Amino acid sequence: MSANGGTKAILAALGANAGIAVAKFVGFAFTGSSSMLAEAVHSVADTSNQGLLLLGQKTSRRTATKEHPFGFGRDRYFYSFIVALMLFTLGAAFAIYEGVHKIAEPEPLTTPVVAIVILLVAIGLESFSFYTAIGESRTLKGSASWWGFIRQSRTPELPVVLLEDAGALLGLVFALIGVGLSVLTGDPIWDGVGTLMIGALLGVIAIILIIEMKSLLIGEGATDAELETIVDELAAGKVERVIHIRTQYLGPDELLVAAKLALAPRLETDQIAKAIDDAEARVRAKVPAVRLIYLEPDLDREAVNPK
Repeated sequence: MSANGGTKAILAALGANAGIAVAKFVGFAFTGSSSMLAEAVHSVADTSNQGLLLLGQKTSRRTATKEHPFGFGRDRYFYSFIVALMLFTLGAAFAIYEGVHKIAEPEPLTTPVVAIVILLVAIGLESFSFYTAIGESRTLKGSASWWGFIRQSRTPELPVVLLEDAGALLGLVFALIGVGLSVLTGDPIWDGVGTLMIGALLGVIAIILIIEMKSLLIGEGATDAELETIVDELAAGKVERVIHIRTQYLGPDELLVAAKLALAPRLETDQIAKAIDDAEARVRAKVPAVRLIYLEPDLDREAVNPK
């Protein structure tokens, strides 16, 4: 699942958003609704975002080079970060601008029933996309909460798609409320209010994604559970203790482990080499994401010179 990065969810979102964007622009042309226009731009941004996520998956598979000896796995983090920025600038900023403009200069809606029908159809399509993303994420999520999954996942695409789809569904509801209240009250200012709500929602989601993707792009270590497993597997056999350890994800599927190990005293060179090889094998068997391991044997000076 991690290797695919939820490709099925990305493709489902791509297809749904492309179709929805066209429908929303048609709806805006008929109604003049700013909520509909904001949602149309939002769908265009989401469609572009899914394309960027697929591009990141493709470029991350490039073979390591002399200039980039650890490969290109972080491309997936980079493009996910760009997606978050686009969601903020193209989605949130435009919706807030359009909402303020519509409140300042309200214009009556024409044929609002068209907007309502399109929004209801869009809710159905977005629900399908959201359901697909949830299904793709369940295996990786495990027993964690959905918020915990978004915060802790080292695979960037699924949290991005989940939050985008959740935001799209809520945004459609806000647009429906704005158009509906404009029809019921006869006051088009509610359409602008709905647009502002969409902008605020997209802004919050974008900021969450920017924070999370920035953290991944800089470099995050193993999760607490993974680190505990790695240490337990290293400290076995002829390894007496893990003196210190550092980990970092080079990409969603590639974890680097560097550690200094205290080995049993008076081992021969071949025994030290075998102890190191066995430790690497144990770790890889329990944590498949560990691809690169650098282990340094050393004396347990704390045991030799206790304080």
